[in-house]
Amino acid sequence: MDDIPLSALLLSLFLLILLSAFFSGSETGLMTLNRYRLRHLAENGHPGARRAERLLKRPDRLIGLILLGNNFVNILASMLATIIALRVLGEAGIAIAAGLLTLVVLIFAEVAPKTLAALHPERIAFPAAFVYTPLLKVLYPLVWLVNGLVNFLLRRLGVSTEGNGSTALSHEELRTVVIEAGAMIPERHQEMLLNLMDLEKVTVEDIMVPRNEITGIDIDDDWEAITKQLADSQYTRMPLYHDNIHQVIGILHMRDVLPLLNREELDRVALRRIAREPYFIPEATSLNHQLLNFQREKRRIGFAVDEYGDIQGLVTVEDILEEIVGEFTSDPAAHIEDIIPQPDGTWLVDGSVNIRTLNSALQMQLPTDGPKTLNGLITEYLEMIPGTDTSLLLDQHPVDIVQIRENTVKMARIHPALTETGDRETGDGA
Repeated sequence: MDDIPLSALLLSLFLLILLSAFFSGSETGLMTLNRYRLRHLAENGHPGARRAERLLKRPDRLIGLILLGNNFVNILASMLATIIALRVLGEAGIAIAAGLLTLVVLIFAEVAPKTLAALHPERIAFPAAFVYTPLLKVLYPLVWLVNGLVNFLLRRLGVSTEGNGSTALSHEELRTVVIEAGAMIPERHQEMLLNLMDLEKVTVEDIMVPRNEITGIDIDDDWEAITKQLADSQYTRMPLYHDNIHQVIGILHMRDVLPLLNREELDRVALRRIAREPYFIPEATSLNHQLLNFQREKRRIGFAVDEYGDIQGLVTVEDILEEIVGEFTSDPAAHIEDIIPQPDGTWLVDGSVNIRTLNSALQMQLPTDGPKTLNGLITEYLEMIPGTDTSLLLDQHPVDIVQIRENTVKMARIHPALTETGDRETGDGA
């Protein structure tokens, strides 16, 4: 060793520090790779991704190989640093060499490469995979021996060495992945994905059209009124019932009705004949299940019933799709007949409007786990039937009762939200 030039020893020490940096950085890079992106790149034929994926299938072997190489070069670097210190400074230089080498290894072979690899894992991991794949084959017996001894010791300590191959994410974990994806997913797509995952939290009762708002055909009505209603209908499907919606006969499809109407072959008997059998849905059914049920039953419309079998409302496939993609207009309140904007910045709202619809249209945060309509929410809040001179505060929005009919709130005026100082956020309505 005394015959080796000092310059050669310094060069060897420099190369060993570079190797240590390579092992440290590649370990961090491989372990911080996004597994889903890695799988996508591997399936698309990326050579570095394919090798990295194969290496990560047995992380115990990969870690054993990396630590074997890293510890070997670090120990060798320590030996060389000691020899160089003895040559240059004598025995007093050993302590100095140990301190300097620790600082150099910590900065240049540990912190810096690991930080770089954590920030850009693919740039480090994929090239490293080309090195580790043949190196693992060459050193496999030694790696196998080391891993065998480690697993033996862990088993003796009662630690299971069987890896859990499951990478399934829980519902909340998947939500976090979508939310934290940031710019990788367009905001509109991100919102749709979150809405899709939240379908199981929303029930048919939350989105159904209340039974008192269902537009249908009463077969006992005057025939001229029936034909006029059919001719002017804006719906493609309409319920057919006898006397009231609880005695529903079926669902009329305008595709079947209009040809008969044009040929003047339509009568009450024909209406009953072409009416399709009604489809009933428990009102507590979650939307994700109901969407699948609609698909399986090849239905687009159904009646929501309570535990006694009484019809409570009507729900369609389109209602569920709107929960995923949002309203089909840029201004959610613009096309809702039950929410009428006023010149003074307030809104006249029908008491039967759904709370979820109201929250979406006016950006409110009213609770949805109780009453489903504004009338129900107001009466529950006041614990009585209010009068037209009653005002209350809902989600910092002043609400005035405008009209009461048959012991229900028929119309209410909602003002813009109050600020912390008590002023309106927008508008100048009183």
